[in-house]
Amino acid sequence: MSRLNYARLAPELFQKYAAIGISARDQNGIDPAIHHLIDIRASQLNGCAFCLDMHVKQAKLHGERELRLHHIAIWRESPLFDARERAALEWTEALTQLPPLGIPDEIYERVHAQFDDQALVALTYAVMIINGWNRINVAFRGEPGSLDRAYGLDKAGLV
Repeated sequence: MSRLNYARLAPELFQKYAAIGISARDQNGIDPAIHHLIDIRASQLNGCAFCLDMHVKQAKLHGERELRLHHIAIWRESPLFDARERAALEWTEALTQLPPLGIPDEIYERVHAQFDDQALVALTYAVMIINGWNRINVAFRGEPGSLDRAYGLDKAGLV
């Protein structure tokens, strides 16, 4: 069953939400590689095939190593991520799967030790934004790879 094309039906909202995401990335000073980790991990947790497909290809195009892409799902056991990346992944998981009593102080303190105040707020916005994209693409079942050519993702060589 085909679902609605949310971008076509609400182009102004789509453009404004996309602009928020671009603005958050441009102003926060967080390494683009960390943004890729956030986008991929949240998309894995949310079961968003469209976003996972897109962000893996974007990461590859931006030079992310293939093995690290495979290890994102097992980041706790993998030696391939540094302390800052681990903190970003832990924060992503905590905000994506909110615990019933909120974010525990221990997680907050570990993450805040790696990110200053401004960067922690920026990191939080990044996680919020990808979770929003995941939810709309899960709801309307965005087809993985359907916009590769439009976004230049066909150059990733992962077809």
